[in-house]
Amino acid sequence: MASGPATAPNPYLSGNFAPVHDELTTDALQVSGRLPEALEGTFMRNGPNPAFAPLGRYHVFDGDGMVHAVELRDGTARYRNRWVQSRGLQAERKAGRALYGGLSEFHAPDPEVVAEAGGLKNTANTHVVRHAGRLLALMEAALPTELTGDLQTVGEYDFDGRLAGPMTAHPKVDPDTGELLFFGYSPFPPYLRYHEADAEGSLIRTVDIDLPKPVMMHDFAASQQRVVFFDLPAIFDLRAMLSGGAGISWQPANGARIGVLDRRDPAATVRWFDVEPFWVFHFLNASDDGDSVVVEGCRAERLNIAFGPDELDSAAPPTLHRWRIDLAAGRVHDGPLDDRPADFPRLDDRRAGKPARFGYLAAARDWSDEVADFDGFVKHDLATGASERYSYGPRSFAGEAVFAPDPTRTDEDAGWLVNFVHDGDRDESSLVIVDAQALKEVARVRLPRRVPFGFHGSWLAAM
Repeated sequence: MASGPATAPNPYLSGNFAPVHDELTTDALQVSGRLPEALEGTFMRNGPNPAFAPLGRYHVFDGDGMVHAVELRDGTARYRNRWVQSRGLQAERKAGRALYGGLSEFHAPDPEVVAEAGGLKNTANTHVVRHAGRLLALMEAALPTELTGDLQTVGEYDFDGRLAGPMTAHPKVDPDTGELLFFGYSPFPPYLRYHEADAEGSLIRTVDIDLPKPVMMHDFAASQQRVVFFDLPAIFDLRAMLSGGAGISWQPANGARIGVLDRRDPAATVRWFDVEPFWVFHFLNASDDGDSVVVEGCRAERLNIAFGPDELDSAAPPTLHRWRIDLAAGRVHDGPLDDRPADFPRLDDRRAGKPARFGYLAAARDWSDEVADFDGFVKHDLATGASERYSYGPRSFAGEAVFAPDPTRTDEDAGWLVNFVHDGDRDESSLVIVDAQALKEVARVRLPRRVPFGFHGSWLAAM
């Protein structure tokens, strides 16, 4: 019989990071407060949930994807969770044990496993999005994995054979055209490819982009006219990875630069701007301002998560930052917007690529060299510089708050922030719904099980 993952000493396998091992479907969930009548749809969130005890050191990015979903309809709430059944996970289930090493200690599977399921497990554990009628579970080092509406795994999706290589976990949807913008990076040349799919889901553009070295590029930014790539010095070391070491290391001597590509010019190439090294996992938004493109994201002094046994500087967590890339003058101007530790930025997706007034960042009450304790969010007024912090409670642990717009109101912040929140005293989880204007909780849906900390998700309005 397969054993469950070890719980010590790795902090990413204990507490609310500890995985759950069953799949549930539960109707008529208990609701405190009142579900807004206009809030109809499904909140889905993806995250790592290892099915087996890891081989060697476990990294939080390694776990098998599990999607948790709460459907709100007619004043009732329904919960469902399902593993993303990757080929790698299916091979491990057949063997009854882990077969793949991870990012901190890679182990190549046996040749027969590689032939059956590939040399790298596509965990699809980072995000879940909907585009052109397809529900896609994503990780940045592999093809997307298509799911059905009830979270059953269909299989890897390659845009009808037109997508060569992986897809980022952070695609952008143009709210006006419906186009899906994304990239894929790789430790092999070409190190970066940019892609566009039209509103019907057909891949219509691919641009190969040369980089000096293979880098981890978790996210990017996109405005209505441009896409912006951050070539930062988190470098792949394939030789070290194949030797069982860390596959990604911080190498600031490699330098850093920001690249801008014109979306509207099919013949355009990337224009690069050198900057001092820093690190960003997640961007909030980008917008055009004449000859400039303005980008907001969560900047740290260096890579702020370890991929090996090296220690990190816990004194430099990410904070909200703004870059203005002046294409006419050939310069980048940048500066901080806040000094509080925060990440997982979100906005009303209908403002993606446009000037947006409001952004919402997961706020951390503590950020150590091991884990960050997110207990709420900060609402930023990007026009005035004002901000307000909201906490779910002193013993609450939360993740990314996703904005769900109210279709009956017109203000940009008219809607709700939905989030899975863990109660550390009761060791139980709820879906918490907060009015984004009033910053007051309006409803709390008690879930039938603890939902482990995860990464990114989407609010999918009822169609």
